[in-house]
Amino acid sequence: MLRKLILTILDWFYQPFEKYLPRQTFNYAACGGANTAFDIFLYFITYNFVLDKQIVQTGLVAISPHIAAFIFVFPITFATGFLLSKYITFTESNLRGRIQLVRYGLTVLGSIILNYILLKLFVELVDLYPTVAKIVTTIIVVGYSYVCQKYFTFKVKIHSKE
Repeated sequence: MLRKLILTILDWFYQPFEKYLPRQTFNYAACGGANTAFDIFLYFITYNFVLDKQIVQTGLVAISPHIAAFIFVFPITFATGFLLSKYITFTESNLRGRIQLVRYGLTVLGSIILNYILLKLFVELVDLYPTVAKIVTTIIVVGYSYVCQKYFTFKVKIHSKE
């Protein structure tokens, strides 16, 4: 029911773009954009109010608040991102769900590494405000993610005729 509602909403918004964009690309942009906005919103709330911009002491290491906020938000947006990709955007993939999930995890691992490096770079070296750094980082990571999801995680496996 939720899938049908999301697809109906996307169909309505797709109409002005159908001449210029394939449906899959539009759905990826819309779902990814919604998940990204959700991620940034959760990051902002976590960084500013949950962590109160304070360093998180784990006993073993001290985690800066901008990285701790990322760590706290990640499991939520991982789940929503996978579900949106699998059931809304890349529905024609014929790979098994568990293969998709493992590949999605690998793709996201690459995104995490890229996120970490870029957040550290933008916050600690470039001296950007953490939420702005997160937005810039997200734009870069989205390009990487789209290519990986389309051609690796949710690719359509072509069966040979033997």
